[in-house]
Amino acid sequence: MRQLAHSRAVVARTSVHRRHRYYERFSTSSFAQDVTDGDVTTGEDPVVREAAIEALGGMNGTVVAIEPTSGRVLAMVNQKLALSSGAQPCSTIKLSVALAGLSEGLITKETEVRLGGRSHMNLTMALARSNNAYFEALGRQLGFEKVSYYAHQYGLGELAGYGITGEQLGIYPNEEIPSKLGGVGKMCSFGEGVSVTPLQLGALVSAISNGGTLYYLQHPTTPEEIANFQPIVKRRLDIAPLIPEISDGMQGAVQFGTARSLRVNFNEEEVLGKTGTCSHAGTRYGWFASYAKTDIGHIVVVVFLEGGRPTFGPKAAEITGRIYRSLYDHNFFKTNLSADTTPISQAETPQ
Repeated sequence: MRQLAHSRAVVARTSVHRRHRYYERFSTSSFAQDVTDGDVTTGEDPVVREAAIEALGGMNGTVVAIEPTSGRVLAMVNQKLALSSGAQPCSTIKLSVALAGLSEGLITKETEVRLGGRSHMNLTMALARSNNAYFEALGRQLGFEKVSYYAHQYGLGELAGYGITGEQLGIYPNEEIPSKLGGVGKMCSFGEGVSVTPLQLGALVSAISNGGTLYYLQHPTTPEEIANFQPIVKRRLDIAPLIPEISDGMQGAVQFGTARSLRVNFNEEEVLGKTGTCSHAGTRYGWFASYAKTDIGHIVVVVFLEGGRPTFGPKAAEITGRIYRSLYDHNFFKTNLSADTTPISQAETPQ
């Protein structure tokens, strides 16, 4: 009898294991060829672009690199994907939700949020480990109206670029998604029902990097645009006091959390970022949005991948590490960055 019971237990465990292992099937390839076909590169930094192309390799994805003190796009590899209608942001949405919770005074980086039972976690660990339960709880406490308000303040649901040909809008819903899909909790942990573009995410991370100025992103493509380039401010975000509150979590993601694969290739300079992994309709998404924080300035890099099982946030972080490695080896951090955060002009355009 004991042997029979043991055999049944083994079969049951095996059955559960198999169900979990083969539950999700993907129809999109993680690999692609000729992703740079059609890219317009006249005004891009050749060192940054080459680093991004080499790091991306044969992966099906895009890389957008931005100078956060001006909003200038230094490189945009696979522009068809970068300028598309976007994709579910997965756990990168947690940056917007964290800033919303901090802005409303609901949390500090040390506030312990109950996750269930006796488990608690603070913001620093929740960002570093990308804890979904923490952000579901925070999102429900904020409520949809406040979550939506701050998301729009941070540039979601509107064009990130200024006159960038072909750029499309992401989507931020006008109302909370149905409770059967997880409601506001899933919107705040996985970005369920939301579509974000690499440019939108890059603009937000640039504002975090530079202290709160949300620039229009510009991608000069003619000699005249290059010669006459001027930064254009979209609006100023009241987040400067909050940035230290999320910085530990973003740094922790790279040091010991979901983005630690970046350090396999690069650890000479401080990097802060956030990964994202999720899937929809047979396609898995892998995000990593980050900035390298050096003594002479910052650079923002967003890597977005789509495909199957080889595609996920830590892979995007690994690719980002290769980009920073190449830039470092080419002395980019010593000669190309500007620490000047003074905006030169300000404008508004229809969204």
